[in-house]
Amino acid sequence: MRAAGTFTVKAFVPTELKPEPDVSTGLPVGVATMEKHFEGEAAGRSATLFTAAFDQMTGVGTYVAMESFEGSLHGREGSFNFVHSATTFGSDRTAEFFTIVPSSGTGELAEISGAGGMAVDADGTHRIWFDYQLV
Repeated sequence: MRAAGTFTVKAFVPTELKPEPDVSTGLPVGVATMEKHFEGEAAGRSATLFTAAFDQMTGVGTYVAMESFEGSLHGREGSFNFVHSATTFGSDRTAEFFTIVPSSGTGELAEISGAGGMAVDADGTHRIWFDYQLV
């Protein structure tokens, strides 16, 4: 099944956490926490741990995010974890990865498995979809 929706970032909070030992690279590595709110067939909220090596000026870099989602997919309530990453060269997304973490589901989503994806429309709308199965 596919559950699609849109999301907004309600909070993006950079942390002081830095990789140790300190290794100098062409792009700085940063860590932040995020809160997102979802609407549509995928509705709810998530808490995210976000790590990136990214240049704010050019929009070039790569991120990895681990999210804990609680809410519903097609009206089925529960929670689960999912992870995603992508690389951007300013206006595109490549090398995308997105998967639901096995054994992370609760409630009516307890047996969830699958994958998904994300996209950003030209007008800035953030879209998400979960291609999932429930055993």
